[in-house]
Formats: sequence, structure tokens, C-alpha cells
Amino acid sequence: MPGQGSEHGHDQQGGEEPRVVVRDRRKIDPQTGQVRPTPEPTPAEPAQPAGAAPEVAAPDDELRTQLDERTADLQRLTAEYANYRKRVDRDREGVITAAKAQVATELLSVLDDIERAEQHGDLTGAFKSVADKLGNSLQRAGLEPFGHEGEPFDPSVHEAVQHNTSSEVDGPTVTGVLRRGYRFGDRVVRAALVAVTDHEPEAPVVVEAEEPLVQAAPATPTEPVPAEEAADWFQPAPEQDPSATTKNE
Repeated sequence: MPGQGSEHGHDQQGGEEPRVVVRDRRKIDPQTGQVRPTPEPTPAEPAQPAGAAPEVAAPDDELRTQLDERTADLQRLTAEYANYRKRVDRDREGVITAAKAQVATELLSVLDDIERAEQHGDLTGAFKSVADKLGNSLQRAGLEPFGHEGEPFDPSVHEAVQHNTSSEVDGPTVTGVLRRGYRFGDRVVRAALVAVTDHEPEAPVVVEAEEPLVQAAPATPTEPVPAEEAADWFQPAPEQDPSATTKNE
């Protein structure tokens, strides 16, 4: 038949017609109404040869990269905020401490008057009660007195106005307090005026050598006296006649 011949001739000249492939990507099966399982991802294809079009990155890799960047930004902001809070807290504490120290410094003259009154025995009665409360309140706030007799001399907190020496101390020692010193925390608000006694080595004892005794010269030997002369020397003188004496007169 002519029609069949022409169709056959067309098939031979143009080749086979392309086949149409229909893929059902519906997630729900129209026959059963159940959700179809998600197909597993296909393995990565080998690298494309040179000159081929670049492959588009997978959506999961791009999302993971963005997540890592956002996580790093969040960690950096968290660390900066923590450092900021620490710095603000430290500055706030410094301002509070400076204010307390300023108030305590203004009250040091009052504490000096109270100490002098106590030394003279005038701190009694209600005045003593008020003074004790004031001192305790300042100590709780951080004010600490220093400068007591017997403590080692420290030039960083003591100001020496008198100096003595003694062999009874081992080194520079505070032996008198003219004005009490105070510190507030680690800060010295006023140095103490003190009298310092330094060590003085004892003078060596000098032992004087005794003078040698002068020996007496030996007695000079004398010649023996004859017995007769010795006897005559010891004999008494003869008695004189009183009549003869009268005649001579």
C-alpha cells in the first residue's frame, strides 16, 4: 500500500522515534493511599572531564556551611558579651571601693580625736558607745588600722619621725606610734607616723691586763756578829755613884 510504503520509508530514513519515559514522583501512592518511601540518594558521580559544566553543590552541603558560619558568629558574640560583663562588673566594683575610701578618708580626723580621748580616759558612757559603732562600721566597710608598737618597720606604710638605737631589738622596729595609719583594701589611705628603734650591737668588753707585782729585793746578807760583842751590846749600862755626881757639880 502506498501509505504503508511511505511510512516505512520514513522510518528507515529518520530512524526510531524517541521513547517518552514517565516517572511517578508522587509521595502518596494513588492506589493504596500510603506514603511512598523516600528514595536513597544516588552515589556521587565521578569528576567531570575538563571543559564540562561545573556541578551545582548539593543543598545539604550549603546548609551545613551556613550553619557552621552562624555557629562561629554566635560563639564570638557570646565571648565578647561575657568579657563586656566582666569589665563592667570590675569597673563598678572599682567605683564603689573608691567612694567608700573617700568617705573613710574624711572620717580619719574623727577617729584620731576618738583615739586621743581614749588615751586620756575621756572615752566613757554614751560617747564610747557611739565611737565603737563608728569604728565597727568603718571596719566592716573595709577600713583597717595599722601601726602598732613592736611590729617591724616597713617604709612603704610607715613614716619614721624619730630614730633610736638599742641592743634589745633585732632590727628596725616600731617602738612608738605618733599617728595611726589606715588602709582600705590594698590601698594605703594614710601612712603611720612612728618612732623607729634600730639594732645597736653591744660594745666589746675590754679586759685590762693586770700589772705584774714588783718583787722585793732580796735581803743583803750581813756578817755574823761575834758572840762577845752581842753579849756586851745586850748588857745594861753600869750604875753611877750619886756622890760622884754631886762632887762634880
